[in-house]
Amino acid sequence: MSDPLSLALAANAAAVNDELTRLLPVGDGPEHRVHDAMRYSALDGGKRLRPFLAVQSASLFNVSPAAALRVGCALEMVHCYSLIHDDLPCMDDDDLRRGRPTCHRQFDEATALLAGDALLTRSFEILAAQSTHPDPAVRCELVWELAHASGGQGMVGGQMVDLQAAELSMDVAAITRLQQMKTGRLISFACEAGAILGKAPSSQRLALKNYAHDLGLAFQIADDLLDVEGDETQVGKKLGKDAGAGKATFVSLLGPDRARAQAAMLAEQACAHLDSFGPAAELLRLTARYVVSRSV
Repeated sequence: MSDPLSLALAANAAAVNDELTRLLPVGDGPEHRVHDAMRYSALDGGKRLRPFLAVQSASLFNVSPAAALRVGCALEMVHCYSLIHDDLPCMDDDDLRRGRPTCHRQFDEATALLAGDALLTRSFEILAAQSTHPDPAVRCELVWELAHASGGQGMVGGQMVDLQAAELSMDVAAITRLQQMKTGRLISFACEAGAILGKAPSSQRLALKNYAHDLGLAFQIADDLLDVEGDETQVGKKLGKDAGAGKATFVSLLGPDRARAQAAMLAEQACAHLDSFGPAAELLRLTARYVVSRSV
């Protein structure tokens, strides 16, 4: 029998896929090509970790599962948009994503660019809809927080730093900042979204923010380890690109053993931030330990 986290992740992924199928447009006019590209990139599987974190954080505050799922899917659209753009020749220039041709290889560069744009804007359309939450103040806060996490002070800013990383002198503090922006801000939004939906007190929201901070760094260190030690057929994308580009990573600076120990420490630290939630947060604790032991 599968463990509780594996079962929960699989059930969440299936629910996310069903909801994304419903939320993503299907066109029959000339514009259908961009709709096809959106669906190709957003419905191609993946762990759906960010929506899972949103749904699990919302469950701590008795939020409607349907509302939490909508927010999780909006977040996943932003994540998928970022992957489409990251893979473009002008960025990371990748041919493989989740074991399939990247969007620009399956379609073309212009269509991939537009598909990413459309996924990003669709995400905010979903968050702003009354069906996400009846309180307009909650919807506005969700929109603001996701925009802040995604933009020039968050994910996009982190990607800009990453593109320059090979030419920059990057120590552990600089890489930590880069990854907090590029990867951590969306993970932070995922964990805080449930507190926003549930109008939770600031102390509980801060606990989830601190959990997300340590989880995000542990996740990135694990990614860096996979880039060095992983199996490309399992991971589903080309590995070793950071080393090939001369970029400093947690693994190149700390070495594999110290990096692995740091990730494990961060995972346990993340779990400690959830003490006030008791047994209700057990799946979030299991998630923190899973991200540092995964092989994909």
